[in-house]
Amino acid sequence: MKSFYSIIAGATVRFHDLPGQGVPVVFIHGLGCASSYEYPRIVADEGFRNRRALLIDLPGSGYSDKPADYSFSVSAQAQVIAELLTHLHIDDCYLYGHSMGGSIAIEAAQLLGDRVRTLVVSEPNFYPGGGMFSCKIVEQTEAAFIATGFTRLVAAETTPWAGCVQNTAPWALWRAAKSLVDGVSPDWMSRFLALKCAKALIYGAHSLPASDADEVAAAGIPLHIIPDAGHCMSWENPSLLAESLDAIFSATQNKHSGP
Repeated sequence: MKSFYSIIAGATVRFHDLPGQGVPVVFIHGLGCASSYEYPRIVADEGFRNRRALLIDLPGSGYSDKPADYSFSVSAQAQVIAELLTHLHIDDCYLYGHSMGGSIAIEAAQLLGDRVRTLVVSEPNFYPGGGMFSCKIVEQTEAAFIATGFTRLVAAETTPWAGCVQNTAPWALWRAAKSLVDGVSPDWMSRFLALKCAKALIYGAHSLPASDADEVAAAGIPLHIIPDAGHCMSWENPSLLAESLDAIFSATQNKHSGP
């Protein structure tokens, strides 16, 4: 595992740079997750076709540092992604972000500009208001969540998410959830639609119907559906997620080939 000191976060960010062919794929995880935990199965799948992959644990999550004085907002995390890719001299990449990571990827794509060949997001937060978990977290104050709420959340969790959320700093989880609930202006949907790079949206079949998916498809942006999966598609159907990512990247070999 490699490390990079982020001036923006005031912390060390740790990541896997897994060898492979062609343009690197940058993986950005969701709330309470870690790319080092969630995506090795995707990258190892034969459907991913041995692409080079960067699996980044965001500050506050996984193996990365967990500073007490960092905002952990979507915008700040996007700046860290851009900072890391600049440090690595990566001027051509594919971005993939899931859930909160999709919102981060949208803002990172804005910062990186023409260095992003294709942006793929799966069930991101497109609008303010948050999702089920983020709303539940911010019903409590940050202090109350740190004191007792985080422990209760981890103890009650029975899905694979339990394995990574327990390694997320409680203050990082609360502040990230608050950022999703607060949203940004312009919203992430407006930013996504305005990006000039090639784009695609992935949804788990069990998460449909969804108005966000309908809005993106109506804009002419490819919508890919993962069968036998819901929001946690990387655990529920990893092989078909790997194949879908490969198909999207293979279809966008040239920069700016999207709508």
